[in-house]
Amino acid sequence: MVATKTIELRTEIPGPRTREILERERRAVARPLLVHGPIVAAEARGATITDVDGNTFLDFVGGVGVLNVGHNHPRVVQAVSAQVERFFHTDYTVIAYELYVELAERLGALAPMTGERRSGFFNAGTEAVENAVKLARLHTRRHAVIAFDGAFHGRTLLALTMTSRTHPYKTGLGPFAPEVYRAPFPNAYRGPDAKTALAALERMFATHVPANHVAAIVFEPQQGEGGFIPAPAEFVEGLRRLCDEHGIVLVADEVQTGFGRTGRMFGMEHFDVEPDLVVVAKSIAGGLPLSGVIGRAEIMDSAHEGAIGGTFIGNPVALAAAIAVLDVFEEEDLVARAVSIGSAIRERMLEWRSRWAQVGDVRGLGAMLAIELVRDSETREPAAELATAVVDEALQRGLVLLKAGVYGNCIRVLCPLTISDGELDEGLGVFEDALAAALVYA
Repeated sequence: MVATKTIELRTEIPGPRTREILERERRAVARPLLVHGPIVAAEARGATITDVDGNTFLDFVGGVGVLNVGHNHPRVVQAVSAQVERFFHTDYTVIAYELYVELAERLGALAPMTGERRSGFFNAGTEAVENAVKLARLHTRRHAVIAFDGAFHGRTLLALTMTSRTHPYKTGLGPFAPEVYRAPFPNAYRGPDAKTALAALERMFATHVPANHVAAIVFEPQQGEGGFIPAPAEFVEGLRRLCDEHGIVLVADEVQTGFGRTGRMFGMEHFDVEPDLVVVAKSIAGGLPLSGVIGRAEIMDSAHEGAIGGTFIGNPVALAAAIAVLDVFEEEDLVARAVSIGSAIRERMLEWRSRWAQVGDVRGLGAMLAIELVRDSETREPAAELATAVVDEALQRGLVLLKAGVYGNCIRVLCPLTISDGELDEGLGVFEDALAAALVYA
């Protein structure tokens, strides 16, 4: 095989050592987890992953949006190593530490809202979503929650109930949490438009749940798992209006859109709208498990003592990584870099759409972009099998890609924002080659 600038394939994919480990995996690891590609990582740096057979891949997945500062950023590694030497754990609700306070101060200052802000830290995005709903319920003394078609908010009971995609996430797992209601989310490619979606939401107050029973409306500024569907400004403004009118807490789930991914530090900065609570996770700590809720002080402080917590909330090692991540964003201006990366990706994707009718849509904000693949440009019938073929073809050429969308027919890009121009161009070239190869059989 001919080596490219960054990608280096020394064996077939999967290689012999990888095949050996995957065989052991089948005998040791729970079957529901065996959904990954045929790669076993040995090390990773920046925008690359090297497997146990010595093959080096370009990574356009970034741990599903976790590695905005790249794999093993030296600043993050240094911060983690230093904290490990000091202490691993106390349980913040038993013995406090300054790192927690520092990160709360810095994220509070960055959060897209005015007035006093407070923060609380947890482990995973799903945990932060559930705690945001707890805080909204305790503040409003109401119980109902509204989420949207296409949403993904996590896999624990309440968050899974709020998640929209049935298979594989919800199959066989009912009954789900009560008092969760679902409204349409606007989609410029498939509909409805923002006006129709807002009208349907207002109608829900008469047909499904009274507005004065609703504690929170939870939404993603750009849906992630749902297919990288950005919310129109008109829709976000309408949500704010309805929340203000009815005393509802507006929760922005920025687990995937946060930390520069959309060309702003937070996705909500694309709109002239302030949320009441913001949920963060994924890229917050450069690959270590950490999540948080940042919100208006009057909401965050209205819960009773001990209402939120947990043994590992705000682990000090992850907090040290998160502070280093913020330093990297400032020093390397990664928000601006996301704009530049996004422009390059969008330009290539639009070329693909003009070249191939099966590329039905190109969409997203900043460097959070996707293509939607269809069988027919007129009917827009989803082509999940084509998306799978493209991902497989890309992997054989040394590029890691990931699908998305409620029909599984979108391919998203979540490359590290530290990726070089050369690596980005090389990866997009491989993506294009994979598209061309898959379309031969379409």
